[in-house]
Amino acid sequence: MLVKAADFLVASARVMGLALGLSSFIVGVLIVGMGTSLPELIAALAGVIQGIPEIVVANAVGSNVTNIFLIVGISTLAGRLLTVAKDLIDLDLPLLFSGTALFFVTVSDGVIVFSEAVILIIGYVIYVLYTLYHKEGEDIHDGVWPNIRPKIKTQDIVRFLVGIIGLIVGARYLVNSVVMISDLLQIGTSVITLTAVALGTSLPELIVSARAAYKGHSEVALGNIFGSNMFNILVVTGVPGLFTILPVDTATVRIGIPFLILATVLFVISGISKRIYMWEGAFYILLYILFLSKLFAWF
Repeated sequence: MLVKAADFLVASARVMGLALGLSSFIVGVLIVGMGTSLPELIAALAGVIQGIPEIVVANAVGSNVTNIFLIVGISTLAGRLLTVAKDLIDLDLPLLFSGTALFFVTVSDGVIVFSEAVILIIGYVIYVLYTLYHKEGEDIHDGVWPNIRPKIKTQDIVRFLVGIIGLIVGARYLVNSVVMISDLLQIGTSVITLTAVALGTSLPELIVSARAAYKGHSEVALGNIFGSNMFNILVVTGVPGLFTILPVDTATVRIGIPFLILATVLFVISGISKRIYMWEGAFYILLYILFLSKLFAWF
């Protein structure tokens, strides 16, 4: 319900944005790019509302590890080879590395407080503005903005409303199920969040990136991961942090964050080489399996 509701909301919001005269690129960055991370944000807010703030950071960290190791891995196998464009190296890689470093410093003391949440959100605003400024100049220069203004139909409004309702209801049941499964299996809520919730809320990224890679659109597949990861560590943790102190649990500190740093560093290295080969994708998937084995203490 959470994933499908996000699809409805993004599709309808995209039409409305274009109908209101926004450029296709701005709609892509602000609506489609952020839309694939809506499940993470809504789940995080639901966790705060229902008194389980520890799932917020775990969800963001688990989603980013999943995005890189599992989704990039699967996308590379689907596309056989992912090539990195020059603008990703000049812009996205440094910003992703900087954003991850900012997040790491923020959570290094084991909590995210109000002032740190504000800093994270400001960091994301800077990221969006810099991305828009950088891309806007290129797109205007190349003249690639199509002047298409579709009409808003009744079904668009209905999908928009259904999407909002579905996100709220889906997030509530998602958080409740985390608590129930945790009690039933005697596993910490953070472990469930780092794995099952992170994978579930990352389904939009998986579908978008794998499909794009299969069709040979490497930039779309990788760009989606860049945007989603920045949104997760800066907004998914920043917005809930405005309302309460967010604790960072032991599993996230000991396993999640080290794997997040490893995933980001390897992703940056792969980006610098401008190509991600099938063997690298397979290696990423093996690292994700190692991540799971550490969390569940399989060995």
